[in-house]
Amino acid sequence: MAHTITSGDLVKKLGGELIGDSNILINSVASLESAHKNSISFFNNPRYSDLLRTTKAAVVIVNRESLSFRSGVSIVIDNPYLYFAKVSQLLNPSKSLKKEVHKSAIIHPSCKLGLDIYIGPNVVIDENVSIDDGVVIHAGSMIEADSVIGKASVIHPHVVIKANTVIGKNCTLYAGCVIGSDGFGYAKDDNKWLAIPQTGRVILGDNVDIGSNSTIDRGTLDDTIISSGVKIDNLVQIGHNCMIGENTIIAGCVGIAGSAKIGKNCAIGGAAMILGHLSITDNVTISPGSMITRSIKTSGTYTALMPFQDHEAWLKTAAKIRRLK
Repeated sequence: MAHTITSGDLVKKLGGELIGDSNILINSVASLESAHKNSISFFNNPRYSDLLRTTKAAVVIVNRESLSFRSGVSIVIDNPYLYFAKVSQLLNPSKSLKKEVHKSAIIHPSCKLGLDIYIGPNVVIDENVSIDDGVVIHAGSMIEADSVIGKASVIHPHVVIKANTVIGKNCTLYAGCVIGSDGFGYAKDDNKWLAIPQTGRVILGDNVDIGSNSTIDRGTLDDTIISSGVKIDNLVQIGHNCMIGENTIIAGCVGIAGSAKIGKNCAIGGAAMILGHLSITDNVTISPGSMITRSIKTSGTYTALMPFQDHEAWLKTAAKIRRLK
């Protein structure tokens, strides 16, 4: 259930400059369009200035440049969207679970369990697993042998963590993701394919989020490494031996082939594809749907996508491109 806070107390807690009544009650976050008399919203795009003028939001978070568009109660801050995220966390705290181990959970006696943990129904934990303090493991998840789960990490329902995986502190693994499954490694034997044992691990740093039904494969020999602060959306595939740098964010349906190295602070748009054994330097943005076929050595934004057109126009554009020299 959402909390309630006054506009004045909110600014005392999170900072910013309050313009207007400090006693406004706020109990929800909302868009400018759907806000009501107890909602807080944010504005950071001048294209929507008409919505700012007509919104029913009790309080709107704006930057200094946008304040002239707003006549009601406002909180002025340099980054309205970040402030909005912090307000949303404050008003919508995670549900507190009773610290217990459900009677249906199957836990090998060699496991090390920390303090104040929650282990839900039908969880299976194999031998020599180490689970630190404050960890939450929801129903139906499987943690295989010799894995490590760091302090205060949250494992949502039906997650599979394969053997020897290392999960850092404060990580969140959403429903159905698979961490540490075998990579796609085969050697040609005449007309057959011989599977190569995948003996590396997956290592997640601290504060990593992995979206629902995403998969991160273990390394063939070396480890697959997801560095601290990385955020990965749903339905992302990361192949064996990949290395993802700190604070990189990866949107849904991205595929990263084996042994690719992605730098720090990168942003990879949805449905982008990155070929194996490539290196991408720090601070690179890749546009949605792009196919990256060569390493990127210079920071910047990269796009590899034909423009959207009706089919007949697209055929003509493609024909013109083929004739370019």
